Amino acid sequence: MTGLRGDAHLTQGDIDDDAREWPRAPLGERRAYAAPYESLTFTLVTRARRELTVTLAAQPVFDLSRSVPVCRRIRRTVRHRGGESALAALGRRTLEPMDLKRIDLQTLNHGLDLLHLGSDDSGVLPAFWRTVASSGGRFALLCAELQHGAAPGTLLVEVMGGLEQAPPESIGEAISHFETAALGVILHIAPDAGAAGRLAGVRAQCLAIDFAGVAHESPREWLGAAELIAAARAACPQVLLLNLRPDRGLAAQAAGATHAVFAGMEAITI
Repeated sequence: MTGLRGDAHLTQGDIDDDAREWPRAPLGERRAYAAPYESLTFTLVTRARRELTVTLAAQPVFDLSRSVPVCRRIRRTVRHRGGESALAALGRRTLEPMDLKRIDLQTLNHGLDLLHLGSDDSGVLPAFWRTVASSGGRFALLCAELQHGAAPGTLLVEVMGGLEQAPPESIGEAISHFETAALGVILHIAPDAGAAGRLAGVRAQCLAIDFAGVAHESPREWLGAAELIAAARAACPQVLLLNLRPDRGLAAQAAGATHAVFAGMEAITI
């Protein structure tokens, strides 16, 4: 399976005991993480005739070993007309599987334009687990990617929402359809060591964890955060942290994380 690019990039053949020996960075050293990115917004009407606003932002993904952006990730925000979060306030019951698939397909179409992938680039696009879990949803995503013109570079699908309830064997079977030379999968999991451990046998290439909900400011809080990172790295060759505090980049690398999207960056709206 294809992974994130950069010094921490691993291919399927690289997964061995040596991959578990993580580089250690001097904890006293500080590095700066900054890169501009773009965003765009589109609207979509659900089958229940609710109007949604979907905002995509192409955030830089940093290779923690080199402190440089090596990839771009599409962050997706879905809101109901009026400003409240459609997926949180209305609940997923309001959005039918067809709605989720349409959001994913529109995200793919707009997201590829936003990523501007070159032949040596890689980009990350989100997709709901309910879309990826169904054969029809997988087929629609793969066909849409081909119809877009088979964009150069590598496209990674970040699967999110519902993975905690899905059997690991079902996850492994679903993501195997995206394991090609130009496609790969990132599994977005809950910030829980158990959630990471249960996916150890899935052979995913990368796990993503949103640190917006993980306390990691004080030294005491960082002990728990570092244990979470270590558990994810023990289950997977690559670990992508989202919304990580910039001052925790080196500590995150020392704990086993390979990539990060840092909090506090501003988008350029287009």
